[in-house]
Amino acid sequence: QVQLVESGGGLVQAGGSLRLSCTASGDIISIMGWYRQAPGNQRDLVAAIFSGGATTYVDSVKGRFTISRDNINNTVYLQMNSLKPEDTAVYYCNVRTFFDVVYWGKGTLITVSS
Repeated sequence: QVQLVESGGGLVQAGGSLRLSCTASGDIISIMGWYRQAPGNQRDLVAAIFSGGATTYVDSVKGRFTISRDNINNTVYLQMNSLKPEDTAVYYCNVRTFFDVVYWGKGTLITVSS
């Protein structure tokens, strides 16, 4: 069983920055990523990083968000710059183990005010 601990959400003005972190314990993690869900919307991928370091981003955050990971500590980070009101959502940490089991964090709210 993998435990996920998220931190870093909050309220920020448009143009500001925040950093999310998520630490996984209990297994070796293959893919680590962040999803977000705004009210009335489905939960969508924001960014993901593979164990070898390859990354993928949704188009709307490219150039503004950076995902990184610390493999020793099984921690994934999401640096979010130039935040926009449309980035407001609950952000969920998501990890996949090498046995292809997926775990979700509880979510952390990010609110970007205009």
